[in-house]
Amino acid sequence: MSEQVDELESSELGTKEYWESSYDTEIRNYRDHGDVGEVWFDEDSQLRIIRWIEKQEDRISQDASIVDLGCGNGMMLIELAREGYSHLTGVDYSPKAIELAEAICKDQNLCISYKVVDLLNETAVHELGKFYVVHDKGTYDAISLHPEDSKKMREIYMKSVDSLLDDDGLFILTSCNWTESELVRSFEGIFELHAVVPTPTFKFGGSVGNVVTSVVFVKNKNNKTG
Repeated sequence: MSEQVDELESSELGTKEYWESSYDTEIRNYRDHGDVGEVWFDEDSQLRIIRWIEKQEDRISQDASIVDLGCGNGMMLIELAREGYSHLTGVDYSPKAIELAEAICKDQNLCISYKVVDLLNETAVHELGKFYVVHDKGTYDAISLHPEDSKKMREIYMKSVDSLLDDDGLFILTSCNWTESELVRSFEGIFELHAVVPTPTFKFGGSVGNVVTSVVFVKNKNNKTG
């Protein structure tokens, strides 16, 4: 059994209502001004992951199946498509987010599949199938802020990722709320650490930390729950 991690304090960022309202505003801004909206954690975090993926040529081909969990406005997949990746899927539980992502994708003449999917719905997740790369930047964080039993929600999320990931696939996770050690402990038993994507550090009170954490997991071969 993995060592317990302290739960985060709940926040409106963990609610669907917050994101629906936020993306409703971003849709209007996009229609009126062509503004695609914000990239959560900033674009540097997104770019670091894309560059890391590109360096894995021997493992991640450009036709590898890639799913972005909580894709939001879809810009992560837009950038991957521009780099030549062709088997891309974005999912989000916010219909407004998918509406925005599809509009941006259409206007840029790219081919990306977007679907409204609640990652806490086992049936909906199962219908998605399997992917070689499962990517998450911020969705696990949002689920961790859920106002109702975030621990249970995180556990359901982990089972969903296990279901979506190919046996030899890669799960890429970026968080601004959890440290590397906390993520490793939380996912222990289902996934094991494969790589750490370097992120900027800061020094405070003699201690060194990271603004964000990006880790890459593979399936734990001894896990019998998948």
